[in-house]
Amino acid sequence: MLASLASIATLMLSTLLMMMGFGLMNFMVPIRSIAEGWSTFTISIIATAYTFGFTISCIITPLFVRRVGHVRVFAALLTLLTVSILLCALVVDWRAWMLFRGIAGFAIAGAYLVIESWLNERVTNENRGALFSVYMITSLSGSIGGQYLVPLGDPNQAGLFILCALIFCFALLPTTLSTAQSPAPIAAAKFDLSRLYRRSPVAFFGSLLSGALSGTWGSLGGVYSQNVGMTTAQGATLLAAFLAGGAIAQMPIGRLSDFIDRRLVMVGSGVFGVVSCLAMLVFGGSPVALYIAGFFVGTVLYPVYALNVAHANDMAEPDEFVTISSAIMILYGLGTVTGPLMAGTLMQAFGPNGLIWFIATAFALYAGYAGWRMLRRPPSEGPAEKTGFHSMPLPMQGTDAAGSPLSDAASEPAAPADRRD
Repeated sequence: MLASLASIATLMLSTLLMMMGFGLMNFMVPIRSIAEGWSTFTISIIATAYTFGFTISCIITPLFVRRVGHVRVFAALLTLLTVSILLCALVVDWRAWMLFRGIAGFAIAGAYLVIESWLNERVTNENRGALFSVYMITSLSGSIGGQYLVPLGDPNQAGLFILCALIFCFALLPTTLSTAQSPAPIAAAKFDLSRLYRRSPVAFFGSLLSGALSGTWGSLGGVYSQNVGMTTAQGATLLAAFLAGGAIAQMPIGRLSDFIDRRLVMVGSGVFGVVSCLAMLVFGGSPVALYIAGFFVGTVLYPVYALNVAHANDMAEPDEFVTISSAIMILYGLGTVTGPLMAGTLMQAFGPNGLIWFIATAFALYAGYAGWRMLRRPPSEGPAEKTGFHSMPLPMQGTDAAGSPLSDAASEPAAPADRRD
């Protein structure tokens, strides 16, 4: 185990620094946007540009990696991240920021893909769970640490933007200077949405909704915290509470779904999410109450993505795992693009609580559709037939390493029977 950790030490250090810059950037940018007097809808458009770039990168980055290799692509993407945040400090105009944030989304998604492909090649079936847990903890720690850098400076000045750029530059060093062997060339992956729908309709629609959930909160959570009157330190704590809830609950929820119908867990997660959102609305006047309610929202907001992947893999044939997981990524990305626009419109019309109402509605749709699928078809798999739930990086902080276009076949579970949900 120690040898396995040593083999990914430099990769994890780069991840820690990159996620620290990511956390700083994604909390600092909305605060600066509000200070500039831009409307909530305008900020949501900027957020949509970021998520659009993120989604496009999931398709295009593998082409670059096959052409020039992992290390060169990683260096290029971190350079783009650095340039994008410096441009935001130089040109403060919402139309320009749409382009700059689109570049940032493209770069961060591509960097995730490279890191997770690299990590996926270093793990075995015996240590996969432990090493991906290290990766998740590293990502979470970096992101939370970056958010808490915002109260130390002034987002209205260039200093925090320069600090963020410096962190991204330092994130380049461990991986680019490492003597570890680069991953093997990657194989092409196909995106087949119709096959995913045939195999698992609940994962098809669930992926759209999970993208809308996590993408919308990730893009507009900082705006919400400012609009309800929180300080930057309180806002960082609220965002951290969401992330901590998702990190802590992912494995218990996943293990439960290994023993009962996963769709039942989806229904329960959606209902719990609605109740937790209502708690945020009722007790929103107290920061501590928001932290607690936000933690509980996070316990189901992030794990639903992994539930979709697990359920789709239960229904897939061995040669379909990468194709289906790639389709899930595209649908998730579409959810992250459309979610901020709809939530931003609600926030513009009804104030900051429009965001919470949007998230509650998405949870209700998630639970309702999974419940409807349970009525349409009984469960066809038992615990012994399931692929098994694997811990995954939090959405919009990392992609599905087990099923991304840059993955190898090491993560493929045993072949299930031909089943549908």
